[in-house]
Parts: sequence; structure tokens; C-alpha cells
Amino acid sequence: MSLDILCISWGTTGNLSPVLTAARQLRRAGHRPRIMADPAMSGEVEAARFPFVGWRRAPTGIAADPVDFSDLADWLRQAMFAPAGAYAADTLDEIRRLPTDAVLSIDLLVGCALAAEAAGLPHAILSPHISIRPLPGMPPAASGLTPPRTEAERVAVQAATDAIVSAMESGRPALNAARRAFGLPPVASAFAHFERAERVLLAISQAFDFDTAMLPANYRYIGPLLDEPVWSQGARTTWSGTGQPRILVAGSTGAQNQTDLLRRIVRAVGMVEAETIVTTGPNVEADALDAPDTLRVVATASHEALMTEADLVICQGGHGTVSRALLHGVPLLVIPLARDQADNAARIALRGAGLRLPATAGADAIAASVHRLLAEPGFRTAAGTLGAAVRADLDAGGLVREVAAMVAAHRVAASRDGGRLWA
Repeated sequence: MSLDILCISWGTTGNLSPVLTAARQLRRAGHRPRIMADPAMSGEVEAARFPFVGWRRAPTGIAADPVDFSDLADWLRQAMFAPAGAYAADTLDEIRRLPTDAVLSIDLLVGCALAAEAAGLPHAILSPHISIRPLPGMPPAASGLTPPRTEAERVAVQAATDAIVSAMESGRPALNAARRAFGLPPVASAFAHFERAERVLLAISQAFDFDTAMLPANYRYIGPLLDEPVWSQGARTTWSGTGQPRILVAGSTGAQNQTDLLRRIVRAVGMVEAETIVTTGPNVEADALDAPDTLRVVATASHEALMTEADLVICQGGHGTVSRALLHGVPLLVIPLARDQADNAARIALRGAGLRLPATAGADAIAASVHRLLAEPGFRTAAGTLGAAVRADLDAGGLVREVAAMVAAHRVAASRDGGRLWA
């Protein structure tokens, strides 16, 4: 069964990369994916040889992906709920323009979930991070907390859970207004699109995540989606072979006001006898870091190639960078700024695969952590053990299997109920 699948990304290249990886997996299985995303992503998508569709009504750039994450409720309002109707309208236009058997969209795109529901299409949510919807017994997203062991920790987890539920619920009136505009009934929860989707595909390894008391029936762990962006594959930066420890500093691809953090990291690794390569990403200029001549600072390089011989990765904690380092058995120093980064840092530290520091850490504290990670072999051992488990999930091919099963089940149900699909 060959399927026409609309794959929808949001925000920066950090979210585009897992969507493109998913599309490549679907194409190799004989399906026909096409990509819908910010028009700025067209070059990357077309270089990967996929049909591209850009947003026409929905927000783009930093209007879609606000930089300021200090007020979670306001950020969710701007990114998820206020533009839900615009995302839904663009998505429905595309569904009606070309044959579409299923929709696969990033989890923040509630408008795309709304459009799939309005069109009667099977819909899979792709989460390239831990679950945004709180799961029983698990610390919530964006909290950076670990599973509670004491009463005080349980209180902290509950408070964090209440906070994200409250932040999400503040956007529900806007969501229901969009639903009514497209002829759909209102929902009683801002997390309803997670409940209504045929699949919620967590693009992380279950071995990496904390244990939950109950995984919802439509949730699946499928392992990370880690194809490198086309724009980074041509970068030829390599290790020079000095015999010193090799440190990769991986700056985020997203705009998160990370320049000051990278400056402190650069000062710290400048105190360490090591061969260090710093990749700034597209949102930080190399000249802004005032790096010593002993460091090589580049905008981009192949992290896949560099990590094969790295001894340490220092990063903000984006899931792609963290997962790739684990797959190569490389320990991490994670200094999170926002979003899911603190959650990834908590998991790395709890598993013994690295260390975490607060975003305010000074150069001396960063240098001390670097020395410890390079000196203590237990961190590399733990990273290798966790990486092997991540590799097993990666090789299992869960995404293709789950999308095909979702569509087959939807067609059976539609036939039984006398419904019809867009075709």
C-alpha cells in the first residue's frame, strides 16, 4: 500500500530535520511524502528532493517560533493557539489540492491536527522530544525535573505539572474558536489533539526517557530521527589529530539568545588542554564569541563526522544533538536554556552519561565540569550503554510501521462506518 503523506514541520531547522528524516524513511518504504513548512525551509526540502509547500496564512520566522520563552503561557499562545486557524486553513488547502492519505505533523501544530480531523484523515503527531502532554508519574515537559523520590520532590513535580496544564489551558478558548470556525465541536482539554490523534509518535528512545505509570494507547516510542541537514553535510571541518582530547561545542540551530552562553563556554574550553571545534549555528556570529586562537570556530560542520572521534560534546541540550552524541558513545555537558533542553539534561545526568549545569554557569564551573568528564571514564561507559539502547530503537523502523498501521486501521473503520477518505 503506497500512501500520499503530508508531512508538516514548524519553526526552525531543529524541527525540520526530524520531519525530513521521517519523510526519507517513508519514501524508502515506497510512500509519497511531501513537506509543508516555513517558506525559508524550501531550499533544504528541495535539496532533499521532496515536493515543498509553504505557509500562506500561517506565521513564519520568529513570529511562528518566538525567541522569548520566559512566559510559557504567552509563548504557547503565540506559537500554538492564536495561529491555529491559519495553520488549519493552509493545511486544508493542501489536503484538497493533492491526494492525501494521512497527515504527519509536529506536535505544536494544533491547527494541522484540526485540519486533519475536519478532513476525516488519519493523523499522526510527531514529537521530536519528550511528551508535551503530561504522562502519569513522569515530570512534565520544560520542567527539567527528575522522577520524585521525596515528598518535596513530588510537590515540585505536581506544581510543574499544574503550571504546564494551566499554561496550555489558557490557550483553549482560541483553539475552540478555531475548531468552531471549521465546523468542529469544542474540546474540554487543550491537550485534546494528543488524545484524538491516531498516533503520537515520540521520536526518542524509551530507554532515554523516564518511566511512566501508563503510556496512552495511541503513543509509540520510535527512536530519534537524526538525518543531518543537507546544509551541514558539505562542511569539511575535521579533527587535526593533535593527540589531545577532542571537544565539540555544538551551538543550537534555533534563535534562543545563546550568544552569551557560547561566550562563557568558549572561555571555559580555552582553559582546557584539548582540541576544540565550536559550531555556532546560524544565529550566532563567530566574531561575537571572542574565541582564543587555539579554538576553531565555524558556523556549521558535520556533527555526525566529528562525533565519531569526539571525547566530549558540550551543548544546550537539543534532542538531536544529545541523541547523536549518545549513538557515538560520547559523554555530554548540557547547559540548557529553554524548551526541552532541561528535560534532556536531566535524563543525561540521571543516567550518568554526562553532567548538567545551569544556564547561568560561569566559565570556571564549565571548565571544572569539562575536566571531570574527560578524566572519569564512567561517563563514556554510561553514554555507550545508553547509546546502544537508542540505536536498537532507531533500527526498529517504528515510524513507517506505525503510519502504515494507522492508515490501514482508519480505512477499515471508515469502510465499516460508511465514511470516506480524501483520495
